[in-house]
Amino acid sequence: NNGSGATNTSNYNVPGIFNLDVGDTNWVITSSFIIFTMQTGFGMLESGCVSIKNEVNIMMKNVADVVLGGLTYWMFGFALSFGSGPCTTPFMGCGNFFVDPTVNDPLMGPINAAFLFQLSFATTATTIVSGAMAERCNFKAYCLFSFLNTVVYCVPAGWAWGEHGFLNRLGYVDIAGSGPVHLIGGSSALASAMMLGPRLGRYDMGNEPLPLGSPVNAVMGLFVLWWGWLAFNSGSTYGISGAKWHYAARAAVQTMMGSFGGGCIGLGYSMFLREGRLDIMDLINSILGSLVSITAGCFLYQSWEALLIGTVGAIVACVSMPLIDKMGIDDPVGASAVHGAAAIWGVIAVGLFADNPEPLDTTSGRSGLFKGGGWYMLGVQTLGAFCLCTWGILSTCLILWLVGKIVPIRMDPYDELIGADLTEHHIRHGQVGVSRAISALRPFYHATADIEDIKNVGSNPGKHRKMDTDAVR
Repeated sequence: NNGSGATNTSNYNVPGIFNLDVGDTNWVITSSFIIFTMQTGFGMLESGCVSIKNEVNIMMKNVADVVLGGLTYWMFGFALSFGSGPCTTPFMGCGNFFVDPTVNDPLMGPINAAFLFQLSFATTATTIVSGAMAERCNFKAYCLFSFLNTVVYCVPAGWAWGEHGFLNRLGYVDIAGSGPVHLIGGSSALASAMMLGPRLGRYDMGNEPLPLGSPVNAVMGLFVLWWGWLAFNSGSTYGISGAKWHYAARAAVQTMMGSFGGGCIGLGYSMFLREGRLDIMDLINSILGSLVSITAGCFLYQSWEALLIGTVGAIVACVSMPLIDKMGIDDPVGASAVHGAAAIWGVIAVGLFADNPEPLDTTSGRSGLFKGGGWYMLGVQTLGAFCLCTWGILSTCLILWLVGKIVPIRMDPYDELIGADLTEHHIRHGQVGVSRAISALRPFYHATADIEDIKNVGSNPGKHRKMDTDAVR
């Protein structure tokens, strides 16, 4: 999220990096549309990773993230990230609440484009958390958490990208959000998984990953995320005017180069560790880990550097996943490892490999340690990773603690055994053991009478009754 622009004359006093000409605005809006499709990718990936009896529930949580998180970002999130009112501090922006430039505002288009782009980033950051809370989080509690979770993202986004932010003023560099989006999302996911505890019976038979509910959905989700990531990184040039279009193209190429390195690691790691068998989640999460790690400096690297950074990011993700399981932290989709651990490497890698992208002022004229820039940038990047990770964990714990005072954050054990699709949404899947669970729990579970008569998804009871009647005749 680095760029440059003209002097701002809007009533909202949006920072200069959001002043866009017509071509830049078109680029930013188009990128925002594509980034929004990443919600589909997250939904498909997460629904593919959980058991079938919870796949609708996880999709509904993704919808809640967009609707509730988007609303609060419009209300106050954008203001806390990029507000420039009199109460603004290096820690938090203030002002520009309820973004709504008038038709007479000469910057109506750029303001709306900038808001839409930042909104797409905010909803992505909040959606990362839903996978780590899958299969045991109370849906009502999750909706309340999603409404408040905007705070977890928007404050550190201001540190990194707002003109007021203390990290930005120190020279922290993060083009497309390895830190403010992925590290915040990953650390928040880790805190959420810790506070919820593991799924019932998760570690009774060891630490090995559970079978996927829909491997095809998971792989399709990877492809949609891969597609959206190109807009995520290329769009963060904030336009194509001047020299920006050169770096937008470079960002796309290096994003792909990083993912190539990650994919190769996923193939090799899985086949070596599993005696020639390719594990789907090893490959998916290695590619996603490489994409996360390349995001911070996507147009600051040469191709071989992008390949190396993606490779290391994939290794970090693949190694972190089993370590987190050994700690007893149940993260069904590996968000803590992919978006957390790999993001730390991605943020630090900028301090090692970054070029000075002349004539853009993305790095304020600095270069990474290996490019003769000294230790300063590496130090700032490391400080940024520490601050973002600490904020993500502590703020999430606080919000979940407050939510837990209002409504239990953990599902009832009987609801968890039967599945959230049936208990929360009255959607009953066939041939996944739901009927057996209901029968077994009937003496103990007060709500079985309410759900026993719910028909299987896709069934037509009236048609079946008519067929039975005709057969008798």
